[in-house]
Amino acid sequence: MFWNSLLLALREIRRNLLRSFLTILGIVIGVSAVITMVTLGNGATQAVRDQISSLGSNLLQVRPGQRLGPGSGGTGAPSFLESDVDAIATQIGGVRAVAPEVRSGVTVVRGARNWTTVVTGTSNAYFETNNWRFAAGRGFEEAEERAGSAVCVIGATVRRELFGTADPLGEQVRVKQFSCRVVGLLASKGQAAMGGDQDDLVILPLRTVQRRVTGSTRINTLLVSMNEGTNVEGVKESLRLLLRERRKLGSNEDDNFNVLDTRQIADAMSGTTQVMTMLLGAVAAVSLLVGGIGIMNIMLVSVTERTREVGIRLAIGALEREVLLQFLIEAVVLAAFGGLAGILLATVATVSLANLMQVPFLFDPSINLLSFVFSAVIGVVFGYFPARRAARLDPIEALRHE
Repeated sequence: MFWNSLLLALREIRRNLLRSFLTILGIVIGVSAVITMVTLGNGATQAVRDQISSLGSNLLQVRPGQRLGPGSGGTGAPSFLESDVDAIATQIGGVRAVAPEVRSGVTVVRGARNWTTVVTGTSNAYFETNNWRFAAGRGFEEAEERAGSAVCVIGATVRRELFGTADPLGEQVRVKQFSCRVVGLLASKGQAAMGGDQDDLVILPLRTVQRRVTGSTRINTLLVSMNEGTNVEGVKESLRLLLRERRKLGSNEDDNFNVLDTRQIADAMSGTTQVMTMLLGAVAAVSLLVGGIGIMNIMLVSVTERTREVGIRLAIGALEREVLLQFLIEAVVLAAFGGLAGILLATVATVSLANLMQVPFLFDPSINLLSFVFSAVIGVVFGYFPARRAARLDPIEALRHE
């Protein structure tokens, strides 16, 4: 009985191909929209995690001030000292590297080309804490750091804007009012999680930036990288106690600095993108309900058109459940075809959009299977009422129908 009903359903679908296509169009759009939104959302979440991890694994950022966000510089909060860097590196266990960081926006010039970028004053430890690799050249020598020499390491964007495809090593670039020699070129990291360009930077020794760019000994940020497997919370607490002692804070005084774990940023941003993915997926799923209503409407029309056929089947001995099964299978087959077409459309769209958005394409079998099953359930739910109506037709009245 089931196979006969399936063959009858396929025959009716084939008989009205255009109407069948228009019937399942809502299901196709709904399924493809859900899969596309969820897949792209998962890819964006993974991209955020990858980009934040590129800042440095097990990395703590320490800044002056009592809170994060606007105004976090903290009026009256003292900046850090070079001696703080040495104290953290030598007195806290599990610390792999500590780098000071001073940043300033400047225009760098080479010949007739100029580019506005960010100059970072730091130590050689900066390349380790931030997981930077060298495409060419080297970092700073100890003597260069100690003397505040005019040497610099540039990112891929600065190299492109100032040198094009030429080799920058050994060349001079002007930063503010002084020239510095390029000794290293960093490998590209690409776009940051917040949309910035990680490769748009020039790195100089800390003392060089303090003397020739900022004109002060202020250190705005300390970057603390920890060894793998280190108890992060333990290091954070030890770091907090050490800085409180060095900054001479009393037991009743609040911290005038804040310690931020980059993994917290990754978790927060990933959580945000996942919530947005669920929201967009739920909105897209509404179109599945619209597609189900379309199936119900067309099936009602089909019942009306085939009233005489149903009457003949009932008159020659067909049972109500057989007629019910025939129309129900027809609705489910329509919805299932729509689900399969939606999966194919979503795969093509997701691959194209993932390349366009520069996020990884993460194929998720579960969301594809769930969307297909949901489309079939839509066929059952919205096909049941027309099928029941056909099964309860009075054979005598149905045979009189013109």
